[in-house]
Amino acid sequence: MHPADHPLKSQLVDVLRARSVRWGEFTLASGKTSDLYVDARLTSLSPDGAPLIAKLLLETISDEVVAIGGPVTGADPIVGATICQAALDDRALYGFMVRKAPKEHGRGRVVEGMDNLQRGDRVVVVEDTVTTGGSLLRALAYVEEAGLVVDEVVVVVDRQEGAAEKIEAAGYPFRALVRRCDLTAD
Repeated sequence: MHPADHPLKSQLVDVLRARSVRWGEFTLASGKTSDLYVDARLTSLSPDGAPLIAKLLLETISDEVVAIGGPVTGADPIVGATICQAALDDRALYGFMVRKAPKEHGRGRVVEGMDNLQRGDRVVVVEDTVTTGGSLLRALAYVEEAGLVVDEVVVVVDRQEGAAEKIEAAGYPFRALVRRCDLTAD
């Protein structure tokens, strides 16, 4: 089955349209203005969206991947839902979180959850929504500095404004569960 025709993807598009997509004039975190605002957290934090995201991720994550994580706050509900679904499927998958900067106290970590992982472990880095990819690229640098190997980068929504190209140019396999064109198609 072609990924575009996947029934779970169609369901996810419907949930995103109902919960997360707003049309109008918005200033994004990147500083750009857009006619589309997507708060994918409203979907990843919902009982109808979280399981869809987790199942779509788990269908394609390599068996060699031992953990999933990404930038706080956007990745957190995706990670939680995915590791829970993995456990229900009898798969051991750990989670991790990437802070924006090192903690000022405690152990001063940027990547939380490393005590469950080892240097060289293969991981998937996730994010809810990307525009230009700048913050995601910073998170990927922290993940590599921690000694983890990025198997792929998966986002729930790619706004199709340059993030995919930047992330791929940096050498990371990139995949979006949903792209802007999926949200605007009738």
